[in-house]
Amino acid sequence: MSFSLLPTMMTRELTDLTPEFLYKHNIRLLMMDFDNTIVPYVTDNPSRKVLQWLEKMSEYEIQLCVVSNSKKDRVEIFCEKHGIDCITHAGKPGTKGIKACLYHYGIQEDFAALVGDQIYTDVLGANRAGIRSILVKSIKNHNFWLAARHVLELPFIFFAKERRIRL
Repeated sequence: MSFSLLPTMMTRELTDLTPEFLYKHNIRLLMMDFDNTIVPYVTDNPSRKVLQWLEKMSEYEIQLCVVSNSKKDRVEIFCEKHGIDCITHAGKPGTKGIKACLYHYGIQEDFAALVGDQIYTDVLGANRAGIRSILVKSIKNHNFWLAARHVLELPFIFFAKERRIRL
């Protein structure tokens, strides 16, 4: 179990993670944070770009699963509507939800990654679970606390700048 706040990889947004990129990096299970990674906190409606990405991903043998700390029904409703498995109450940066996802799919850590917008939950949880962590920019920091959290993450983003995915 590694305690690291540096992401394995970084990119602008979820939709940058093409099936070709995931195959190239031997990622067969992509776990995704929900709020501010797939949709903003303030809506349940994904952008057209995200909808197109989800449709494209369904054509490939890469498993998708939302792994969210959320306790709200909106995550399960979204996932059911779009045909995606989900684990809520994941407890990130703990590893409970991540390990449950690996077990559910029968996939070893080397073939999995978690993509999310927060270093202190998503990146740390993935790193502690022994899977790759992919940091994306928050879709929308709509309140003071989210913006403040982002400022606190800037030093880690700076030290991981060479881990940016080149598209």
